Amino acid sequence: MSATLLAVALSLVSAAAYAAAAVAQERLASRITEGESGVLRMLGSGPWWSSVGLNASAALLHVAALKYGPLTLVQPLGALTLVAAVPLGARLAGRRVTRLEWRGTGLTLIGLGALLLTASGPAPDDSLTVPEALTVAAATMAVIGVLSRPGTRPGLRHATASGFASGVASALTQTVTVAVTDRSGPLLSPQVIVVALLVAAFAAGGLLLSQTAYRGGLGAPLAVVTLSNPLAASVIGVTLLGERLQGGIVGILLAVAGAAVAAYGVVVLTRSPQRPKAEPEPVSLLSVPGQPGPPEGARGTARPATSGLQSV
Repeated sequence: MSATLLAVALSLVSAAAYAAAAVAQERLASRITEGESGVLRMLGSGPWWSSVGLNASAALLHVAALKYGPLTLVQPLGALTLVAAVPLGARLAGRRVTRLEWRGTGLTLIGLGALLLTASGPAPDDSLTVPEALTVAAATMAVIGVLSRPGTRPGLRHATASGFASGVASALTQTVTVAVTDRSGPLLSPQVIVVALLVAAFAAGGLLLSQTAYRGGLGAPLAVVTLSNPLAASVIGVTLLGERLQGGIVGILLAVAGAAVAAYGVVVLTRSPQRPKAEPEPVSLLSVPGQPGPPEGARGTARPATSGLQSV
């Protein structure tokens, strides 16, 4: 099996694990009332730790994929997380996948196919230096601080911040992977230690930010995370790691068209219902609040009509 196919296979399994974790996080977030931090409640919750385990497993698979494929190939496949989460979330919500959801899924897959044709490349062999990693981390933390500043309502801003944090963590993870597998230097070099600490910080921050974002539902926040994650990682890969798209000008145009179709598919998915609407409970006319009900013995008993005149 070629390095590209192995990277794709690992990315697909990673996306499935991320989808299961996202659905678990959204169901947990829906139980937290607005204005409640819920941190202690999450730490004592079994479903929370299950989602953490799923995220950790998906991250390990993602790290392995980055060993065999470039960021411009591995990161767009993360959009399949949304594709997998839609039917899984619908099943757990007790409803069927709608036609709109299938349409968005198809558009996303078509766009990803175009991206994969241009993103296929050799296994990565370049890595960020410590100054470059620190510069990227500082710029990312500034953006996250603006998006998730205190007082902002949980939603798409936190989802964008989560996507940026996760995307930067993936880019830094590739640096660690390349540096560790490069046997020309020490295993625990200062570069590996510093970048590994940054990876841990951004990965944890992305997880907590996504948990906050999922209070507004699953579809729209997950879609924003799905788009902003590969955007941040691909910018780092192209500008700092020397990664390039295949096919020249034609490849660039194909990638842009594929990205536009995939983005439109994600937008279509965000318009789909996420939770079934609760049906209103029927209100009995015999128990209207503020109105006295009929006597206990009179319920269900009809009184015979009587005349206003009494017989003598």
